[in-house]
Amino acid sequence: MAFLSLLRPDRFTLALVAAAIVATLLPATGAAAPLLEMIITGSIALLFFLQGARLPREAIVQGVGHWRLHLMVFAATFVLFPILGLATKTYLQSYLAPGIALGILYLCLLPSTIQSSITFTSIAGGNVAAAVCSASASNVLGVFITPLLAGLLMQTQGGISLDAIAEIVLQILVPFLVGHLMRSWIGRWVEARRTFTGIVDRGAILLVVYYAFGEATINNLWLQLAPSDLALLVLVNCLLLAMVLVITTGASRLFGFTRRDEIALVFCGSKKSLGSGVPIASILFPASMIGAVILPLMLFHQIQLLVCAVLARSYAERNV
Repeated sequence: MAFLSLLRPDRFTLALVAAAIVATLLPATGAAAPLLEMIITGSIALLFFLQGARLPREAIVQGVGHWRLHLMVFAATFVLFPILGLATKTYLQSYLAPGIALGILYLCLLPSTIQSSITFTSIAGGNVAAAVCSASASNVLGVFITPLLAGLLMQTQGGISLDAIAEIVLQILVPFLVGHLMRSWIGRWVEARRTFTGIVDRGAILLVVYYAFGEATINNLWLQLAPSDLALLVLVNCLLLAMVLVITTGASRLFGFTRRDEIALVFCGSKKSLGSGVPIASILFPASMIGAVILPLMLFHQIQLLVCAVLARSYAERNV
């Protein structure tokens, strides 16, 4: 029964599915579409402002000394994953609906998560301070590195334009930096209102998912997507995660990391951020493509939570 409880989707995953279904049946059209775009722009900026305000500077300073571990997490996130994603796109694009193979590659270019990486590292008895530093640095660097890699490895509206870079800076990086610089004044207020910040975080993502899947419906994505595409997509996501988990575990032992550092590397190096990926996709890709591009990420999000929950419990039991 405990194992079955791990397989049960969390509320946010159910909300994502609900948003996709509602968008498929009732997409935003006419005057509602530009209004929704404006709301999404504001909500994404607020999301990253609050993320910056929540980022604990002390924990980052404490974890900075583990530079070998951070380099390994960086290599797994922005080198290993992109290589695997590029190979997957190259060999499977003829077997998947248009845009889905591109979405797999995009998934592999994203930064690590912050919250779940730290949470699973803590549950498993790993180096939490180093996990905070690695996951946070991955998210900050990802604002630059993900668009750069996307421009090099895929076609996003003909490449990464200066307008897209400016949008990313103004909509994501500037609010994040402003929030972090204001942490000494508003940090306690933000941390004391986790319900509010959670609503903002999840609400912004749900709005983008609703808009993306609405555009996918308008552009007939679902008529091009067969059940076999979904089955193959789930299998590919599982294989990608399994390969990265095996490689990061093997690398940590090969390079002589402690068990606590191994746990941090495994959980930080294997995650991909839905919270960063969905907003960045809304800037990099035309509206007609976003639904297909973020579908692999939505599936990977749930798979990584399920697998890492089991893995964290296994590490914790071995620590007893």
